[in-house]
Formats: sequence, C-alpha cells, structure tokens
Amino acid sequence: MSGCRLEARAISKSFGGVIAVDNVSFTAEAGSITGIVGPNGAGKTTLFNLLTGVYAADHGQLVIDDATIGRSGWQPHKIARLGVARTFQSARVFPNLNVFDNVLVGAQAGLGRSKQKHRSSAQLATEVTALLSALDLSERSRVAASTLPAGSQKVVELARVLLGRPKVLLLDEPASGLSEAETTRLADLLVAVRSLGITVIIVDHNLRLVMGICDQVVVMDAGRVIASGDPAAVQADPAVRAAYLGVAE
Repeated sequence: MSGCRLEARAISKSFGGVIAVDNVSFTAEAGSITGIVGPNGAGKTTLFNLLTGVYAADHGQLVIDDATIGRSGWQPHKIARLGVARTFQSARVFPNLNVFDNVLVGAQAGLGRSKQKHRSSAQLATEVTALLSALDLSERSRVAASTLPAGSQKVVELARVLLGRPKVLLLDEPASGLSEAETTRLADLLVAVRSLGITVIIVDHNLRLVMGICDQVVVMDAGRVIASGDPAAVQADPAVRAAYLGVAE
C-alpha cells in the first residue's frame, strides 16, 4: 500500500446564509498523519464531506496526487477512484453480516482503480484475519457486527476501509465510544498505517490521541483555519487556546 498527497486549496461551502467552511487550505503529505481539530460547529465534518465529494464546494480546488478536482469533478465516486476512503462519526456496518464478512466487503472498494492488483479469496481471507487480529477482533469474527457495541462497530468499519487499500484515509471521530485500551490500539494501528505510506487525515475530539500521533494539526473555528503546524506549536498558539478555553491571552 502507498499513499498520495492531498491538498485543499481555498475550499469554501455555504448553506443558505451560513458559511460552514470558509477558504480552507492545507496540505497532507503522502505517508503522513494530519489531525483536524476545533470546537463543535467548527466545520470539521463539513470539510470531510467536501474532501470526499459528499458536498460540492462553492469555491476552491482539491488536489489528489496529480489530479485537480474543480467544481465539475466533485463527486464521491470520482474521488473514491483516486484512492480516498473514509469512515463516519456513526458506524455503518452491514447488520446481517458477521464481522469477518463485513470487513471482507471492503475488498470491493479498490476494484474501480486500475492499479489495484487482483487478490485471490485465500489472500483476502489472510488479510482480513490479520486486520481482525491487529484490532483485537479475532474472537468476534463470526459474530453479527450489529450486535457489537458502537465503539467496536467503528473498529470493524475501519478494518473494512483498510482492506480496500486506500491511498488517503479520512477518519471522522474514530476514537469516539472507544475505551482507553481500544484508543491505544487505534493509535498504534494508525502509526502502522502511516508506516505503510498511507496518508491519514483524522478528525477527533480526543486531543491526546491527535497530538500524540499526528505530524501536523490543523485547527478550525467557525469554518476557518486559525492555526496549523506541528502539535507542539499548535498547542502553544494563543488563538488555539482562546478557541478552546474561551479566553484571549
């Protein structure tokens, strides 16, 4: 697996008179982890929806590897074919399938990409087994995914997305509902994913997780980027402290 560079160039989106994302620019380099944080209502999930084509931007461009996406190309299937995959705040599993088969479905994600090599049934089964082991789900592989706790369902969804071998992986609140031990395993997994060269972009309210694994952090407030840089610099930024603490320094 290998990742690619993703660049947002002055992306904006309004709903009626409300500006949800306002002239947002940032670059996620190939094989890096970028965290996007900010208070509730900052525009983080809307930005994710723009990066994956759920919404079309009013203005701006999205660059994925060598492909530049303007307004006419802002469609989910086109962006997915470039290797961009995501998870959602609420887990989305197939309720009638067990955990193993839920993950196996992820193999379909790469079929529209010409550079994806065909994998045999035996190879896919081996990869699913390895993912379930890494995520501590082996003992529940034959359990209906819908019977798992919400946090565990999100982990199943993550495994399914990884089986599709994405180039860019967008994770929306992956640590929500996870225990401390599960969050630690998630952090270890994302670091391992980065080591494979996959580009990871994560939105999460768990600042300990974000600051602990990210190469860069982008902070949003009221739809705008108010700071970006390495975790230490961002945490020390007065504008960031004001946005979170509600006090100016």
